[in-house]
Amino acid sequence: MAFTFAAFCYLFGLIAIAFCIFFAIYTVICIDELKTDYKNPIDQCRSMNQLVLPEYGIHSFVFFFFVLSMQLFAIAWNLPLFAYHIHRYIKRPIMRGPGIYDPTTIIMIYTMVTTG
Repeated sequence: MAFTFAAFCYLFGLIAIAFCIFFAIYTVICIDELKTDYKNPIDQCRSMNQLVLPEYGIHSFVFFFFVLSMQLFAIAWNLPLFAYHIHRYIKRPIMRGPGIYDPTTIIMIYTMVTTG
C-alpha cells in the first residue's frame, strides 16, 4: 500500500490541528485570567491576537490540502468552521493590527457580567 497524497493530508491535518487545539486551550486560559483579574485586558488581548492569524492560517492550509486531495468528507466537516473563521475575521472590531480581540469590547463584556 502506497503512502498517498490523501494520507499525507490527513497526517498533516492531525499534526496541525493539534497546534490549533493548543491555541484554543491557551485562549480559554487567557479568558480565565481576565475573570480573576490576573492580567489587564490590554496585555491579554495583545497576547491572544498574536495567535489568531496563525490559527486561521493553519486551519485554512489544512482545509485547502483537503480540497486539493478531493477528500469530500473532510471538506464537509471543515467548511462550516472555515466559513465561521472568515465571518468572524470580517466582522471583527475596528483595530489597527491583526486580530479579533479588542480590549474595550472585552472590558464592556466583563463590566456587564460582573455588575449584572
